[in-house]
Amino acid sequence: MRVLVTGAAGQLGTEVVAVLASAGHDVTAATHDRLDVGDRDAVLGAITSVRPDAVVHTAAWTAVDACEADTDRAWRVNALGCRYVADACRRAGAHLCAVSTDYVFDGAQAPPYTEWDRTNPINAYGRSKEAGEHEALALAPGATIVRTSWLAGAAGPNFITTMLRLAAGEGVVPVVTDQRGCPTFARDLAEGIVPLVVARLPGVFHMTNQGATSWWELARATFALAGADEDRVAPITTAELVPARPARRPANSVLDNAALRLAGLPLLADHREALARFVKSAMEARA
Repeated sequence: MRVLVTGAAGQLGTEVVAVLASAGHDVTAATHDRLDVGDRDAVLGAITSVRPDAVVHTAAWTAVDACEADTDRAWRVNALGCRYVADACRRAGAHLCAVSTDYVFDGAQAPPYTEWDRTNPINAYGRSKEAGEHEALALAPGATIVRTSWLAGAAGPNFITTMLRLAAGEGVVPVVTDQRGCPTFARDLAEGIVPLVVARLPGVFHMTNQGATSWWELARATFALAGADEDRVAPITTAELVPARPARRPANSVLDNAALRLAGLPLLADHREALARFVKSAMEARA
């Protein structure tokens, strides 16, 4: 297949490009400096000139707190950007796979969220991504939406790399205990996304590494794998964060990968297995 990947230099985009290339696909890596997805003419020109069989749309503005301060930029990139990509895919006859987020939910329910639960985002980032989902499904017939959560990849800063840096230092590290989700590792996610793209499977899919945890538990596990004292990670509540975060976070971000499971499609590995691989690779890279 000929596949164009937006946001190709990001944590997920980098891995999607690598997985596609290793499988022998013809990949066009559209990095942000080459393609601003908020520029309609640029998007239309790129996709209609490449004429890909599929587009994996990973480009997004994911700085959750910054989105709260600059909502226009959030909507331009995450909502209008998805509109432009979806419209270009329709014109070029390309299948669209757009990546979305757990933040489309408010986190108020106790059970994990399935693909059919009602969305109700509580911050600007989530609202802009929800709008992007609507644009993709409305404008690109048969589009695939992949919602994921708590992403960590080698190509950018994330919670795990922050914890590894702090683990190498000293002192107490406060981490919240009252937000739960499913950590997801970019290489695993890319390997899960590519078969959906090749099969052109339509609809919404939740895709995360398996197993729910809290940020505090994840930090402790990361410290332990790095050979640091996990008791340095101190539990606090979201309300105790200083300074307080501008954007509200869902308390429950756990995504049930129900559509994959019910369709008999493979699930990603347990997050603890993926975390161990990620930490080992990160520490070897630093050695």
